[in-house]
Amino acid sequence: LMKHFCSSSVSEDLGCRRGEFSRKHYGSVELLISSDADGAIQRAGRFRVENGSSGENTDCTPGTWHRTDVHLENPEYHTRWYFKYFLGKVHQNYIGTDAEKNPFFLSVVLSDQNNQRIPQYHSILWRKTGTQKICLPYSPTKTLSVKSILSAMSLDKFEKSPREIFHPEIQKDLLVLEEQEGSVNFKFGVLYAKDGQLTDDEMFSNEIGSESFQRFLHLLGDTITLKGWTGYRGGLDTKNDTTGTCSIYTVFQGHEIMFHVSTMLPYSRENKQQVERKRHIGNDIVTIVFQEGEESSPAFKPSMIRSHFTHIFALVRYNKQNDSYRLKIFSEESVPLFGPPLPSPPVFTNHQEFRDFVLVKLINGEKATLETPTFSQKRQRTLDMLIRSLYQDLMPDLHKVNNMLNRRSFSDVLPESPKSTRKKEEARQAEFVRLGQALKLKTTVKGDATVNLATTSFCKKEPWESQSFCSNFPHEVVCADSWGQSLLVSTDAGILLIDDGQPSVQVFDKTLQIKQMHVLEALDLLIARTDKGKESRLLVFRLSAVQKDIETKQMIRSKYDCKENKLERTKGCHLYAINTHHGSELRIVVAIRNKLLLITKKYNPHNSLTSSSLLSSSESPVEEFQYIREICLSDPPVVMTLVDGPTGDSDNMICVAYRHQFDLVNESTGESYRLHHVETNKVNFVAAIDVYEDGEAGLLLCYNYVCQYRKVYPFNGGCPLIQPSAYDFHFSWNQVPYAVVCAFPYILAFTTDSIEIRLVVNGNLVHTAVVPELQLVASRSDIYFKATAAVSGSCDSSSKEMSSRSSPQTPTAYEMPECPLSSLEGEVPCKNLYKIPLSNLVGRSIERPLKSPLAPKVITTTTSSGIASLPVTHSLSLSRMEIKEIASRTRKELLGLLDEPIPKTESAQKQKKVPRRQSDPKQGAVRSTSSDRIISSSFESYSEGHHLSTSSDPNTLANREESLPSSYPFQLISLYDEDIIDLK
Repeated sequence: LMKHFCSSSVSEDLGCRRGEFSRKHYGSVELLISSDADGAIQRAGRFRVENGSSGENTDCTPGTWHRTDVHLENPEYHTRWYFKYFLGKVHQNYIGTDAEKNPFFLSVVLSDQNNQRIPQYHSILWRKTGTQKICLPYSPTKTLSVKSILSAMSLDKFEKSPREIFHPEIQKDLLVLEEQEGSVNFKFGVLYAKDGQLTDDEMFSNEIGSESFQRFLHLLGDTITLKGWTGYRGGLDTKNDTTGTCSIYTVFQGHEIMFHVSTMLPYSRENKQQVERKRHIGNDIVTIVFQEGEESSPAFKPSMIRSHFTHIFALVRYNKQNDSYRLKIFSEESVPLFGPPLPSPPVFTNHQEFRDFVLVKLINGEKATLETPTFSQKRQRTLDMLIRSLYQDLMPDLHKVNNMLNRRSFSDVLPESPKSTRKKEEARQAEFVRLGQALKLKTTVKGDATVNLATTSFCKKEPWESQSFCSNFPHEVVCADSWGQSLLVSTDAGILLIDDGQPSVQVFDKTLQIKQMHVLEALDLLIARTDKGKESRLLVFRLSAVQKDIETKQMIRSKYDCKENKLERTKGCHLYAINTHHGSELRIVVAIRNKLLLITKKYNPHNSLTSSSLLSSSESPVEEFQYIREICLSDPPVVMTLVDGPTGDSDNMICVAYRHQFDLVNESTGESYRLHHVETNKVNFVAAIDVYEDGEAGLLLCYNYVCQYRKVYPFNGGCPLIQPSAYDFHFSWNQVPYAVVCAFPYILAFTTDSIEIRLVVNGNLVHTAVVPELQLVASRSDIYFKATAAVSGSCDSSSKEMSSRSSPQTPTAYEMPECPLSSLEGEVPCKNLYKIPLSNLVGRSIERPLKSPLAPKVITTTTSSGIASLPVTHSLSLSRMEIKEIASRTRKELLGLLDEPIPKTESAQKQKKVPRRQSDPKQGAVRSTSSDRIISSSFESYSEGHHLSTSSDPNTLANREESLPSSYPFQLISLYDEDIIDLK
């Protein structure tokens, strides 16, 4: 265990880097001017240019990756809540008007979190300003009212109280409201430009492309015949060939993409402007420009294209010498930042990785463009019109209804109806669910919803993937901090030192109750806040002395052996904070009720870890600390963070949160300034995280569901500049976190049962990992958390029992949700410690090969051995006969929902066979047809509800008792009457 102490801590070094925050990786805004052959200026525009060379070494090997992994931002599988959680299930919908007489709709459903048997309320609030989505915990002992849900969404005052809507047809209208968030399918322009072409008329007039351009098109997708095409057409004519005879089409991570290729659109010799081509490509939000020629030749500029609609251009060049592609991105200035950032240099030698990167970048770019004022204002007007129209249609019918059911307004979300109306309510719910299921299937068949399993590949290792650190940890954790490769943990049994695979070592006995701690290896210090109330104190220890006690196995220290380690004047403290970037001076601010004590320790180069080990273990570092000043606040702080000023002389600040506000306090003068006021009745302060954008301080203020970034400028004339800035932004979590950890480029929110992972630069969601009974343990360097893993006592449920559970039933409002994972019968709960290495999150600047993003975000779950890997697959395998039985039943149900007659004869069945899925051996990607999406979507929803697993191993399929390991490749099974096909 002690071998980790003497080595320098890489994690601590990364911990200092975690607060670094830079937008330069996403390009810089430039004024781009285009001119004709005579040098006359044609057009100019401001665009953000990404070329992958900002602040990076451009002499690196091509294809070397320098920043983050490639992620689809705000993936529809996580954001289209109404389609995913509500349709086809019993849920409640309400209508009302706020204090400004604006109508709103509220939808609430009680469901488990991604089939993890964690019941939660999912709530969606539709207003003219947009949609708001939150998760609320379920409690069997505490009822949840509509009023409390709206209050959590900061809607407390009403002109008309919400009333429940019972019409099943409301599901169609609410689905239309959700579709206003944007299309799940995309159309991108592809423009071919020869070497030396400087105007859009020249580029659009190219009749055919070069051989390299044809290879690029083949890399993007498949060539399809437009006439008779039944898939997503992207505005092209599929009946009369008026927009050409062929086009390029692909399916990527469940999204259908149609490319408007300039050389495939109709060409006119009489029309030099090629209006028919410009009509399609000029109305695409994103356009790929494939430019021939050497790097030294005149480069493409967005101002060469006359279009008020195209906001993003992706410039692609092909290099024959090393068979590589170079990428450059131009984004209109108003488009928010979007990832992934380009590697440095932006050169790709692996063509498949280049394709994946380009498609992810363009999809994220189009989603970001929809947030610009040009599109967001139109979307807001449309949403307002739809909501008002729906409100006017529904209110007369609601006034006519006067029965017992309508008394459920402002009552429990899932109430008990009177006995006299129970049968009527059950019949209504059955019709409600039937219509929702048919609507969900119809939406999927049309291609208007992403199919999570439509594109599959091998599971990739995500940067947030956790590792098992300590199994069967029996103690309650109070706080912890990392010490080298080990973890120093304060528990109900005392202070323990834990290492992976090693027995724990007790450092202090349970008489010393540590509530907060910091291990500072570089300074050879352990800082701890002990006890509670009036008896709480701040203690400081030498790490070398603690290490010596462990090595010599002397008597374990108790509370009474630490009297000389107490810092003076800290009695009664309830909170403390230290500066994250230690520099030349360690600063500690201790909060004692509404007083702040500033304490410092001067840096002593002779007091390093090596020299400290020569000192006696009885020597205390208390003498090295000095009291500086006392600052009085109006209220006791709940959250406290130290912010380093640019000079570190008199511009250091303290951010404190209390009452309904965040304030900045000058450490030198004690003057306080209002940073942010929270406009809600109830405030739950979570954190104030100091981040430094290119050396300038900023703060991530986290409270309730909100995370807000505020840039803090240096003190000017004694006061900080806190006015609103263009750099400020905010976003909302889906669930109220109790802790937030920033590790650029990610920010992680920890709730009681999930980890929500977003990007710092724009707040976009990239993943939600479901982790039962989650408790964050430490996060200053590596991230440690404690969670429950269910060890199943028996898994011998027969296929017949499983079929009975999976058969369609009429859900009722009286069904209780599934029990939490830890309380299931036959399962023994155990608590394990897991670790997410910080180097995986923020250390991505280390050179490494680019990873493929083709793997889907598979449903997150626990395994029998723990949560060593967050993205894993279900581990229950089925025999071939069982899958065949499910396939037959599923197909019949699908045909019934589609109102098609079920074939009675074998010959009739063969005539209605679903065409097999086609795969492209060159691309290694799966191309799905419309009929195939029906089968895969149905099987997805079926497997989601009943924990089915897929595999390509016939031995595993034949033996149902044998579970797949978590690292086994997840693959899609297409279901047919006579057979199954495993797709790799």
